[in-house]
Amino acid sequence: MGVDIVPLTEAEKSKWPKEPLVTLPKPFVDARGEIIPLVDIDMRSCVMISSRRGTTRADHYHRTDWHFCYVVSGCIEYYHRPTGSREKPAKVVARAGQMIFTPPMVDHTMSFPEDTLFVTLGRNYRSQEVYEADVVRIESLLKEMEIPVG
Repeated sequence: MGVDIVPLTEAEKSKWPKEPLVTLPKPFVDARGEIIPLVDIDMRSCVMISSRRGTTRADHYHRTDWHFCYVVSGCIEYYHRPTGSREKPAKVVARAGQMIFTPPMVDHTMSFPEDTLFVTLGRNYRSQEVYEADVVRIESLLKEMEIPVG
């Protein structure tokens, strides 16, 4: 198939955040403005995604891919749990200036209570061929939370 997906290593996993809501370092600030360090590990994709109020995204997990989602404006309600688990999904809310991390093998659904713009930084290439080879779609976690799916 020719899909370029690099195997995960323990060294790579050791660099991942331990919680979904990422604590960002303090920005470097001077008279020109500020620089906020977001991600300082190897990655292969960066996309900007806009989502309309009342919609959902994700409803999947990744076999090897991970992603950081930095909220530029708006809000993400992020539901997650380990793949294969039957536990109730946990909810994390990320607002403008905050970032969420999703490792591989984590079911996740994103809901948008307001128009939202976010940047996603990912491990794997974002070509459709690579993305489809790595993603596994699931039923929305919102159904388990008894939240209407948008």
